[in-house]
Amino acid sequence: MSTSPRRDDGRRASDRGSSKKQRLPHVSGNESSDDSSSAEEDDVGSQNGSTESCERVLLVLSDDSDSDEEIRLTDILRSRRPQRLSPPKSMTLPNSDVLDCPCCFEPLKRPVFQCNNGHLACYSCCTKLKKKCSLCAMPIGDTRCRPIEKVIKTCLVACSNAKYGCKQSTRYDKVANHEKLCVFAPCSCPVRNCNYVGSYKNLNNHFRATHKRIPGEIMSFVFNSPKLFGLDHNDDQVIFQEEKEGDLVVVKGFKRSDGVYVTVRRIAPIVKEIPKLSCSIARLKAHSTLRLGFQVENVQKVGEQQVQPEDNFMLIPSHMSGCCHCMKMQICIGNEDDYTRI
Repeated sequence: MSTSPRRDDGRRASDRGSSKKQRLPHVSGNESSDDSSSAEEDDVGSQNGSTESCERVLLVLSDDSDSDEEIRLTDILRSRRPQRLSPPKSMTLPNSDVLDCPCCFEPLKRPVFQCNNGHLACYSCCTKLKKKCSLCAMPIGDTRCRPIEKVIKTCLVACSNAKYGCKQSTRYDKVANHEKLCVFAPCSCPVRNCNYVGSYKNLNNHFRATHKRIPGEIMSFVFNSPKLFGLDHNDDQVIFQEEKEGDLVVVKGFKRSDGVYVTVRRIAPIVKEIPKLSCSIARLKAHSTLRLGFQVENVQKVGEQQVQPEDNFMLIPSHMSGCCHCMKMQICIGNEDDYTRI
């Protein structure tokens, strides 16, 4: 009677000890290696899963979009790259001709395709060539050239007006838009037989230093102050230069069957930094006067008038032009909206 409970207590104690040992088992070397190997397999599986998901996202996303998903995916891929020993360097191309399409010689735009021999062509050329390379006649138009597309998107190109003073570098795919609005766009001297080409400010300085005032051909004017001059019927021009700012304004007259057309143009690039001018121009006769106001168009070069202008001109009817070649005219040049008051 007395021995059995003791055996039970011993068994119970041993059971308790064994239960405690089961709760805190001893980890051997083999067991730890098995656990680590399984953890590594889980990590590899998760990495493969994430890689496959990234690849699936890459297939879904458009290459020409800048969506948030594409940006996040780019950040993920960059985070997996090994760290550089030195920071990345920016590069600027002094001449963008190397990135022009070899078929149409226009700047390359995404998407860019390549044939099996590596020759490039833009999308429009692939369509015109019916997907046949113009250099080797291999099929082209199905394989994208991703490295060149990346260069186009990130490469900086110097402005073509750098020789005229522009120091700005722009992305290759944006340089055409910049050059249309560049304040350093080249302007040609309006004097006949003068081949000078320069920026807007340099042209004004060149004209002031090189060409002397000639009555009836080269005259000075002041803003908002009327100026008398004579204009010939037959493709004649009079050049005015503002005394203070140096702006060049060219008045041209050319005869047509219905009368004499008179245009007023300022030699300047079409940019916001250079506001437009306006003018009030009049044909003066003894007993009648014809007056008209309009905005002065900015042009980079004054060429020979070949066609009838569509706007910003004055038409002097034949009965007011007179028989003599030189017409007595008056002009007043002011700010953009001042032609209604001058």
